[in-house]
Amino acid sequence: MLFLLLGQCLWVSVRRPLGEADYQYARCGREMWERPSPVAGYFTTCGNIHDGTLAYRAAGLPLTLERIVLGQAATTSTWEMRHEAGEIKLLLRLPFILAGVALGACLWWVTRRLFGNEGGYISLALYCFMPAVVRASTAPNNEILAAFGVFSVIYTAIGVGHALQGPRRKWRPRIVLLTVALGFTAAAHVAAFAVALIFAVVFMAWVAEGRRAYIPTLLIVWVVGAFFLLFASYAFHPDAFSYVFRSGAGRMWVSFDGARWFFGNPANAAFTIGLVGALLLYAVSRRSRYFGNTSPLVVGVPLMLLVTTGVESGPWLWSLPFLIAFVGGVFADALETGWRRAFLWATGVVVGGQAVLCVVGLWG
Repeated sequence: MLFLLLGQCLWVSVRRPLGEADYQYARCGREMWERPSPVAGYFTTCGNIHDGTLAYRAAGLPLTLERIVLGQAATTSTWEMRHEAGEIKLLLRLPFILAGVALGACLWWVTRRLFGNEGGYISLALYCFMPAVVRASTAPNNEILAAFGVFSVIYTAIGVGHALQGPRRKWRPRIVLLTVALGFTAAAHVAAFAVALIFAVVFMAWVAEGRRAYIPTLLIVWVVGAFFLLFASYAFHPDAFSYVFRSGAGRMWVSFDGARWFFGNPANAAFTIGLVGALLLYAVSRRSRYFGNTSPLVVGVPLMLLVTTGVESGPWLWSLPFLIAFVGGVFADALETGWRRAFLWATGVVVGGQAVLCVVGLWG
C-alpha cells in the first residue's frame, strides 16, 4: 500500500510543473545549507523565516547535494539548475514524498499494534488513497512535515508513558526519540510543536500512573532539547531564531472553515461517510470506547477545528492521521461482532470508494 502511495506521488510529481513557490522554497533552503552572502538584516532572501525552516531545508538539501556531486559553483541559481540537474522536479519534492510515506508507515505501525491487522490495513488504505495526503506530499510545505511530527510526538509520548512503568534502562532511548521528534515538529511549525507538547503531556499523565512525578523534569528536558534543535535549524543565528517568538506563528484560534472545506470536498466523500459511521458506532457500542480509539479522536477533532492566525497553515491536515486511525480502530472492532459480514461489505465500500475518488482525481 505504501508503494501505491509512492506511485501516486511520483505520478503527480512528473505531471505537475514547478511553480514560483517551489523555487522559493528551494532557493531559500539552499541558502540555509550553503550560506551565501545574506541580505542585510535577514536570515535568507526569503526574510526571517517564521513559518518553519524545515520545509525550506528539506526542499533545498537535495539540490545542494546535487550541486556538490555535479561540481557546480555555489552561485548557480536554482532557476539555472533546472537545466543542469537531473530530475529536478523529483529532487525538490522527494523529501516531502518520503515524509508522506513515513507518516503512513507510522500510522500502520501504531494501528496494527492497537487494532490488529484488520485495523491497520483499513487505516493504511484510507491514508494511502487520501487526495489531501498526495497533494501535500508532492509540493514543498511544512504541513506534511508537521503532521508527521505531531503524530510521532503523541504516540511516542504514549510509549514513554508506558515505558515509565518498566525498568529504567528502557527510558532513555524513548526520551531521546521524543526530544528529537519535538525538535523536528518545532522546526516544521511552532504551533504544531505547542499542540503536540500539550497532548503529549496529557496522555503521558493519563498512562504513567504512579510515575507522574517524573513528568515535570522530563518536560524541561524535552522543551530545552527541542528548542536547541530549533535553534540549530536557524544555523545558530540568534536574531533569526528570535523571530520565532516575535512573529505570530504560534497564534491559534478555533474555526470550522478547515472542517467545512475538507468534508465538503467530494474527493473526500467516502472517508467522510466512514468517519460518520465510526462516530455512530463509537457512540452506541461500549466495546469501541477504550483508550486506543478515544485517544486519536480526542486529538483529531480539536486539530480539525484549529486555525493559526499568525501564519497560513493547515492544522486540518495534522488531524487526518488521527481521524483515520479512529476509523480503522472502530471498524476493526465492528468486524469482531456477529455482524462481521455486513461490516466487511461496508468497510470495502468505504475503502474502495475512497480509492476510486483518489485515482479519478489524479487522472483529472
